[in-house]
Amino acid sequence: MSRSLLVPAVTALLCGGWLPPAVADSAAAQPAFCATQNSRDCQSAVSPQQVLEHFKQGNQRFASGHGTHRNYGQQVRETAKGQFPLASVVSCIDSRAPAEIVLDQGIGDIFNARIAGNIVNEDILGSLEFASKLAGSKLVVVMGHTSCGAVKGACDNVEMGNLTGLLARIQPAVAAVPTAAGVDRSSKNYRFVEDVSEANVRRNVQLIRERSPILREMEEKGEIMIVGAMYDVATGKVDWYD
Repeated sequence: MSRSLLVPAVTALLCGGWLPPAVADSAAAQPAFCATQNSRDCQSAVSPQQVLEHFKQGNQRFASGHGTHRNYGQQVRETAKGQFPLASVVSCIDSRAPAEIVLDQGIGDIFNARIAGNIVNEDILGSLEFASKLAGSKLVVVMGHTSCGAVKGACDNVEMGNLTGLLARIQPAVAAVPTAAGVDRSSKNYRFVEDVSEANVRRNVQLIRERSPILREMEEKGEIMIVGAMYDVATGKVDWYD
């Protein structure tokens, strides 16, 4: 199929429009987004909400074992001269939670800033501002995950080299989770750890809005969305929230 046919066809598909007969058959075998497409036209055509729905559908495919087959060599060639990612994701370095895979995305589809505990600092904020304001991505996601070692370390007040300062950024989330008197607030309490993980995601979503006037203004104008997510390492499913 020629690129001249593919670009307008994919743009129409992203916007929920009609597909030309020449591409209808091949598009029927693809997910709602043509995941291998990488163009400014497609990036510009979609809304933040459409990108979010695309990610939700992608995770459903991944969790059900029906992820999209991709030709990575072809994607390397297609993205060699430029990139037009749809979103940026702040995720943990945990080896079990690779954002591109669990959201069923390919090369060039997302910016992925990985850091233990999916925390937000000035460097991460600068990266997100680049992704949205300069590179045109439409969605910002802070994605935590279950059984997070960084969160467990914060719950246990671990101190070790440079990790000490990083875990200190998670401590406000630990303090924000209430428990009854006598309840274990250490990493031995699975429910407490998961509650802290969610609180940490929500807190970092809010920090993005508070500490980046650029991203806050873009969200207020509807140019982007900033959302939180939690990935379950046992089921492969992602839960989403503001």
